[in-house]
Amino acid sequence: MRDKTQANSAQPGDGLVRAGALVFFVGAVATLVTVAPLFLGTTPFPTYMFGLSMLMGVGFVIAGAGVLRSAAEGRRRARAARAGSGQLSEQLSDR
Repeated sequence: MRDKTQANSAQPGDGLVRAGALVFFVGAVATLVTVAPLFLGTTPFPTYMFGLSMLMGVGFVIAGAGVLRSAAEGRRRARAARAGSGQLSEQLSDR
C-alpha cells in the first residue's frame, strides 16, 4: 500500500498552482481597487496600479504551467507503469 499516493501528498506542479492562485488573487484585488475610483467618481490611482492588475494574467499563466507540469508527470508515471507491466507479462509468459 506504500506505492499508492496519499491524499495529502504534494504532487509536481502543486506549488505552481498555489503560487499562481495567490498571484491571481493579488491581481484581482488590484483590479478592483483600480476600477473602484471610476465608479465612485474619485481621483484615479497611479499608473502602477494598472500594472498590478496585470498580475491576474501572470497568475493564470503560472497556475496553467503547474497544471501542465502535473499532467506531464502523470503521463510519465503511466508510461513507466505500462512499461513495467509489459516486462512483467513477458516474464510470466516465458515461464
